[in-house]
Amino acid sequence: MQESDILLRDLDDDGIMRLTLNDARRRNALSEAMLGELGATIAEAGANPSVRVVILAAHGAAFCAGHDLKEMTAGRSAPDRGKAYFTKVMALCSGVMQSIVNCPKPVIAEVTGIATAAGCQLVASCDLAIAADTAQFSTPGVHIGLFCSTPMVALSRNVAGKHAMEMLLTGDMTSAARAAEIGLVNRTVAPDALREATIEMARKIASKSSMTLATGKRAFYVQRELQLAQAYDYASGVMVENMLARDAEEGIGAFIEKRAPQWQDK
Repeated sequence: MQESDILLRDLDDDGIMRLTLNDARRRNALSEAMLGELGATIAEAGANPSVRVVILAAHGAAFCAGHDLKEMTAGRSAPDRGKAYFTKVMALCSGVMQSIVNCPKPVIAEVTGIATAAGCQLVASCDLAIAADTAQFSTPGVHIGLFCSTPMVALSRNVAGKHAMEMLLTGDMTSAARAAEIGLVNRTVAPDALREATIEMARKIASKSSMTLATGKRAFYVQRELQLAQAYDYASGVMVENMLARDAEEGIGAFIEKRAPQWQDK
């Protein structure tokens, strides 16, 4: 892809799709164009059998600064003071965040710099996240009279309630170390080790059966919204169907026979 593209794409031989936010001038803000590119590309990655894992990275000092407030402000010029435009943008953004969760491929955020507001939401929406130890996170909407309500959805599903509320009510910056402590990211590494640490995790996951990963990812997000008994009923059904899959038969056989499994991804 051309370097002028706001979202760069690269697929390696291991099936790792690297998506790089490339609008550093606007701090990789989630403009309408960026949201459109992200949504379409995540959907393509989910449907592409050659893609096994997705890494979401960024160029520049900011991973993602959230919505493009200049675009949002321009929307106020409409007779309805921007209500229809704001509704459209929020729906677009919410759709992108859900597409990450619903993507059958694991998505790993590789976080450099700051991730604020909807940028923090983007990190929280990914299945896994590794951050440079210099990265920072915040939901700063309260500073400008705009509570980070949509980022709250992803944030509150990843960290404990009181930690989420502290971020949402104060708008303070959260260090990478603190983000790892409260579960917003998996771990932190030195900036110069970030890319390799993310790729190492991606390769480890990519070596598994993609059918198994898709089954497990889908089940994880479904069961956590259910009551305990319902979750066990649902997960038991998933296990039965998974046991009947060719890759489960192959994997168990390989384990018993002490050999490497040969995945068919089905």
